[in-house]
Amino acid sequence: MNLPIALESVGPDGGPWKANFERTWPHYKKWYLSEGHAARAGYRTCVEALRAEMPELMPIYDQLCEWAGSGDLTSRFLSMHRPPPYMRGCTQAVWDAPEGPILVRNYDYEPKRFEGRVFRTSWLKPVLGVSDCLWGVLDGMNGDGLCASLTFGGSKKVRPGFGIPLVLRYVLETCSNVQEALEVLRRIPVHMTYNVTVLDRSGDFRTLHLKAGGGYQIFHHRVCANHQIKITWPDYERVTATRARQAYLEQVLASPELSRSELLHRFLQPPLYQFGYDRSFGTLYTSVWEPRLGSLQLVWPGAQLITRVTEAASQTLSVDLPVPTEGVSAEGTPAGDA
Repeated sequence: MNLPIALESVGPDGGPWKANFERTWPHYKKWYLSEGHAARAGYRTCVEALRAEMPELMPIYDQLCEWAGSGDLTSRFLSMHRPPPYMRGCTQAVWDAPEGPILVRNYDYEPKRFEGRVFRTSWLKPVLGVSDCLWGVLDGMNGDGLCASLTFGGSKKVRPGFGIPLVLRYVLETCSNVQEALEVLRRIPVHMTYNVTVLDRSGDFRTLHLKAGGGYQIFHHRVCANHQIKITWPDYERVTATRARQAYLEQVLASPELSRSELLHRFLQPPLYQFGYDRSFGTLYTSVWEPRLGSLQLVWPGAQLITRVTEAASQTLSVDLPVPTEGVSAEGTPAGDA
């Protein structure tokens, strides 16, 4: 299965962003209207909510709406206020590497719904991030060395709030360290349950369990997967093996002999690496964020992309996603052990 990846810088003319919009908007439009027009908030409601919660983003939002044609539907979508529900996998960890702390994560989703774009922007701050919902980020880092990454929190609840990728964009555009990020993440409501890990250049880190519609818990956990304190969706837990993945990764990080190469090897193998591409639960990339170097390493079996927040070069890759090896099920667990 082929997965195109592009690293691009978004300049004043918005060329790469506009090209990505034209390519992906038909799919986003279908998803955005999947519950009907009436299920989505109106334009005024969306803009007022965005201005109230993330006012610093308004000049960027206005520019993006213009690049997208200034239509009512695209403007409502780009606000990311009260979007339809969506779920994805992911496993992530903070590790104290000898050269400095790193944030490592697997992103698990359906290839056809992945933008495959890593955008470098210079809006409020220099930001490098894996794009989602056109200007949100799945994981990213800013020029101050603040990193942020998300995982789905394992609950079906949907409440008024914002899509988490835009909230992460806001964190990276306005915050310089973990403590500032915590204040933002405490304040802005998200529409579903998510876990967010933030790490800064000093090595400070936190994992937040965000509740749908508001509310949170803050932990000093190095590892998180796709659940919070209690399992509230047993079928999802069973299919994704979230507790087993988290327990496995905690065991990996506890090893005193752990090296960077060994940690990456574990992320590229079951049970962390997932093969359920037809169920929106296949691993699409492994990212390694190094705040002290300002660098990103995207890794796949047999391929990688390395860049920095401050670099300007563009890159493209065509990645062949692996198929399960013998004895491994599509869920990414040993056959017979699910």
